[in-house]
Formats: sequence, structure tokens, C-alpha cells
Amino acid sequence: MLKTIPDLLSEVKPNVRCISADVAAKEREQNNGLLIDVREPAEHAAKPAVGAINIPRGLVEMKLMEIEKDPQRPIYLHCATSARAMLSAEQLARVGYTNVTVITCDMDTIQKACC
Repeated sequence: MLKTIPDLLSEVKPNVRCISADVAAKEREQNNGLLIDVREPAEHAAKPAVGAINIPRGLVEMKLMEIEKDPQRPIYLHCATSARAMLSAEQLARVGYTNVTVITCDMDTIQKACC
């Protein structure tokens, strides 16, 4: 039987740290964490968050391993609805990143928080 996206997200969510954009902005000021936008390049270009690196969900495990070698560095993921960010967080945990957080706000809120 195929699983729906809501089913997948309900399985993943208990294992993923989720916070607001305001909390992420405050934490990043202190810990130099990476802000990763897992949306598609056109979405990122149309509505970017200041300081975000765009790595689409389908490439996040491979590309992030090229950018960040420290598996403990704080990583903050965002997308438009947090669904892709949640699934990306799961994948990053599988390859060994231990400090991954999902920002669960909408894009307008993320942009205003200036993560």
C-alpha cells in the first residue's frame, strides 16, 4: 500500500526538531548555523530568505556533504510549508547530521524574521 505525504510526515515529525523562524534567527546569531532552503531554485529566486543557501530537496544529502563536513554544525531547513524540510531533515539524519532543525513557519514569516 502506498503511503500518503501526510502519513510520511506523521512518521517523520516525532524525530525532527521543529521551531519558529524567530527562534531560528536567535539561535543562528549564537551558533553560526546554516540556513538551507530546500525549495526548487525558481521558488527560492522568487522569494528568498536572507542568508539562505538553496539546495533542492532532491539534492540536499549530496550537496550538503560537499558544503558542510561537520556533522554537528547546526542546520536549519525551510521550505514553503515545512513538508519538504521535514523529509529533508530525515535524509540528513540518515547520512549522519546530528543537529538538524526544521523551521515550520510560512515563507512570509521566515523572510520577516531574517533568519
